[in-house]
Amino acid sequence: MTSIFSRIIAREIPADIVFESDRIIAFRDIAPQAPVHLLVVPKTESYANVVELAAGDPALMAEMVHTAHALAAEHANGDFRLIFNTGEEAGQTVFHVHAHVLAGGLAEGSLGRG
Repeated sequence: MTSIFSRIIAREIPADIVFESDRIIAFRDIAPQAPVHLLVVPKTESYANVVELAAGDPALMAEMVHTAHALAAEHANGDFRLIFNTGEEAGQTVFHVHAHVLAGGLAEGSLGRG
């Protein structure tokens, strides 16, 4: 089944895209939980979660973290929270690995979902 993120990558669903490379796309979350809430998504559907990604393509995972850092520097003061939800009970609702980049006055204990 094609994920909503694959449909965004294919431009079937509009998104506020803030970064794109050959392997990664990043866009604003439609239900932000912080002043800056971006999603960093690999263009491959091969990995449902970060554990699969780390085992299958650690270089892509490193690229995602690097992208998150660069985006936090561009869209905030460089400080950020990086969240990978893994599993339904942890709040994962889209099973196409993605990272939430949250920045801008975060309170301790706040979490991203998705």
